[in-house]
Amino acid sequence: MQSEAAYTPTKASTEAEFESDFSPEETKKLIGRIDRRLVLTVGVLYCISLMDRTNLSSAAIAGMTKELKLNVLVGTVSRYSVVTLVFFTTYIVFQPPSTIIVRKLGPRVHLSAIVTAWGAVMVGMGFSPNYEALAALRVVLGILEAGFFPSCVYLLSTWYTRYEVGKRYAVFYLLGSLASACAGILAYGLMQMNGLQGHAGWRWIFIIEGALTMALGVGSYWALVDFPDKAHKSWKFITKRESLYIIDRVNRDRGDGNVEPFSAGKFFRAGLDLKIWGFALIFFNTTTVTYALAYFLPIILNLNMGFSIGASQCLVAPPYALAAITMYGTGWIGDKYHVRGPIICFNMLLCIIGLPIMGFHKNPNIRYFGVFLTTAGANSNIPAAMSYQANNIRGQWKRAFCSATLVGFGGVGGIAGSLVFRSQDAPNYRPGLYACIACCLLTLIIVSIQTVWSWHQNKRADRGEIELEAHDEDAQKGFRYTY
Repeated sequence: MQSEAAYTPTKASTEAEFESDFSPEETKKLIGRIDRRLVLTVGVLYCISLMDRTNLSSAAIAGMTKELKLNVLVGTVSRYSVVTLVFFTTYIVFQPPSTIIVRKLGPRVHLSAIVTAWGAVMVGMGFSPNYEALAALRVVLGILEAGFFPSCVYLLSTWYTRYEVGKRYAVFYLLGSLASACAGILAYGLMQMNGLQGHAGWRWIFIIEGALTMALGVGSYWALVDFPDKAHKSWKFITKRESLYIIDRVNRDRGDGNVEPFSAGKFFRAGLDLKIWGFALIFFNTTTVTYALAYFLPIILNLNMGFSIGASQCLVAPPYALAAITMYGTGWIGDKYHVRGPIICFNMLLCIIGLPIMGFHKNPNIRYFGVFLTTAGANSNIPAAMSYQANNIRGQWKRAFCSATLVGFGGVGGIAGSLVFRSQDAPNYRPGLYACIACCLLTLIIVSIQTVWSWHQNKRADRGEIELEAHDEDAQKGFRYTY
């Protein structure tokens, strides 16, 4: 047997060589160990990320809007909407370079550094003297958070085969949804510190949550793992031989497990693939709805449905708990039956049913039921869309470009979500509801087009007319699209 130092896996590696070292039981244990370390670590950090970027709504009804005069209009939108959307201006712009940086520096250094830094920014938001300072800190927060989500999507995709990744993305985002569910309850508890040390309750939401983020950011340097080719250097993780086996598994599945030198041509040439922009539009449509809910749901519960401030904070939790169950269930089905498009369509149908109930029924309790369907469908579509794109591309740098583009369009959806529920449309917010319904319908159309095209291309490949995703010199033959 070759020494670990001398061995470099390629697609020429034989399965028999590795099977002699790794039985199915040992492989299962190895993957389980990776799941516990990798998926749970990035999932917990995503909890903090999602909580930190969306806790504005909780702070808003806890007194921030009144103290910083965020209801004042800037043109046709309120200061509150401006504060929410300026985050996404830098969040979108800094994603592509950050995806390149994470490959160069490694996830442990890059991710732990930016998490710690944005925690400090969150603490600063708790001391904002005015609207302008709050908006400026949100711009800085966007720069730092820009590198987190696409880097995590990219990192996870390098560790798992195509039909393992759906459940992992679901668990990753599921943890974020649980954070969203608990964020309102946590914010309500922190509000009770009103007056402590002379600070209003809404300020303590940012201060305490920011301090927690900084602590987790420092600890994540040891908890995070690197890409498979360097994972054996991570603290108490896997051996080099095990990391080589992981690379070989990915190579046998889709042929892009080996590290490729950075090539600007390969990175940007991926933009010529139209289906990547289709995946990005699906993500845009989805995040428009999810961010609209994240930034405005407590406000809608309070102003539109008549619940008290405390109830509005706490009633955010149950819909997100349902979303967690739905997204894991649909992720498991997608992986088991090798389907992606039907999962996305199912989730969008939940939204299309839930949004009219949420917006138009006369009984506030029935409208709250619509919130369950909308929240479950929209949030479940985040990991579903990530799995859809991950299953239909190959190549290290194309994967990096696609992750950045997908999440970048998600950031544009964040801008749209920040604007759809305008202050002047309160308390019914009809234009926002129509915009969200239109996004769901557009997703159904895009998935239908992608499905027909993928089916046609697979048939051509079956007849030997073309080789799919064969843009690299060492491209794996026999690749087929998933729909």
